[in-house]
Amino acid sequence: MTFEEYASPRIALVEQGLDRALPPETLRPEQLHRAMRYSALAPGKRIRPLLCIAAAEACGGSADRVLPTACALECIHAFSLIHDDLPALDDDTLRRGRPTCHVAFGEATAILAGDALFALAFQLIAENRACASDEAVGRVLALVAEASGTAGMVGGQVVDLEAEKREADPETVEYIYERKTGALILASVVSGGVLVGGDADTLCRLADYGSLLGRAFQAADDVLNVIGDEATIGKPVGSDAARHKATYVALFGVEGAMERSRALAHEAIAKLAPLGPKADPLRMLAEYVVERTS
Repeated sequence: MTFEEYASPRIALVEQGLDRALPPETLRPEQLHRAMRYSALAPGKRIRPLLCIAAAEACGGSADRVLPTACALECIHAFSLIHDDLPALDDDTLRRGRPTCHVAFGEATAILAGDALFALAFQLIAENRACASDEAVGRVLALVAEASGTAGMVGGQVVDLEAEKREADPETVEYIYERKTGALILASVVSGGVLVGGDADTLCRLADYGSLLGRAFQAADDVLNVIGDEATIGKPVGSDAARHKATYVALFGVEGAMERSRALAHEAIAKLAPLGPKADPLRMLAEYVVERTS
């Protein structure tokens, strides 16, 4: 099975789930709901939902048992992109090949659309009780909340902003990578395993895999910001250098950053060795993350 053969039906499942979960555009307040759907349903790789599903399958479960949480993770990712793009943060005008949410709907609506997607995410995780134990859902709620807050994504974003205009140092870059991107990726992987009852050893391996993959993903993303094609990646290139962002590229150059990204992905794959063929989709995802062009 190729990565495309694995991913396509699962992406379709996630997008159908998102379409059902998001309020319709005709429901008041219509503008807010249009903005939420515009951002969450924009064309994307759906990496976090795929990781959640693949981890569940590696533990003997199935996509339908974790679908609400997989959709929730995409809502949190969409929320983070909306807020990252705002003028007060990265001030970007292009995302996923089209105008960013605040450009399309205004800054106030974009802020509130992000807030609403974040709230919807936790509603969806709670709804996973229909096909997972209350204990498992509680663990996932705590895991995703921590990965989203000051110990994770939001904290990493703050340090990323603070590091602009300063000389990059390895400790700061690792802090940013592990939190801004890595924390939610780790949570996506572990959540899939928790919801289907993965054993403690497997969950530890999934956590190690997710931690390494999160750093590999961000390193590859930073390389694409330098050498990627804007039409392909759907967002501006060269913005990291213009803002003097703290990245592997700033520390090690493009080739060095790419080497480190691949090394981290290979290390992540090695963590899955005892899990056998059921973890092959996770292995494919790691390879895709570092070799992608968008």
